[in-house]
Amino acid sequence: MNTSSLPAAHLLQQQAEWLAPARARLLRGVGIAHRRRILDLGAGYGAVTGELVRRGGGLVVALDRELEALRQIATGHRVGGDAFCLPFAKASFDLVFCQCVLLWAEDITAVVAEIHRILQPGGVLAALEPDYGGMIEHPPEIATRDLWLAALQRAGAEPHIGRMLPGLLERQGFQVQTRLMDELAPASPTRFEFLRTLPLTEAETAVLHHIEQLPTPPQVVHLPFMLVTAVR
Repeated sequence: MNTSSLPAAHLLQQQAEWLAPARARLLRGVGIAHRRRILDLGAGYGAVTGELVRRGGGLVVALDRELEALRQIATGHRVGGDAFCLPFAKASFDLVFCQCVLLWAEDITAVVAEIHRILQPGGVLAALEPDYGGMIEHPPEIATRDLWLAALQRAGAEPHIGRMLPGLLERQGFQVQTRLMDELAPASPTRFEFLRTLPLTEAETAVLHHIEQLPTPPQVVHLPFMLVTAVR
């Protein structure tokens, strides 16, 4: 299996760095230092795996279906597999972490059920997931929200996963706490690189090119992220 379905490693690393403060709060809140068996779900190239190893109190397993990406992870244990059919026994972990992974779940109900199955009683899912439907962009001429929504749906993703996830988890029997990432970072051109990894039409590519050529006065660009803690 190749890594064609993943963005470039440097983009995922930049994304991980951008989310680092929110992720730190989330992981502190679930007591990562006291967790003994941690699953990095959808680990990709391991942008967060090393952090989980450093901060965790025991075994860290990195899982992804992209085997070539997994081979680039130098820390933790590596396992190839899909989230909708996790290759682990019941109650194998006390913490499952994921970041921008459930967005891509082909069957989110099955994935949530699998996470519930492999967590020990009292175990926790800690998830950072976006909600592209809530993007804030100003001035209006720089707006890319409609491009993201169309391209993500075309690629098989669920761009509104952030708002959907708490209800999905509660229906599975989790006790859920959800917070919004409320920090506004400066607008970054990296967002255009990410957008170009998606299947854009020619017309959408032209719109994106036009936006990139605009002058850059003060801008507000904010993609809401949900910080979700779900206890089994």
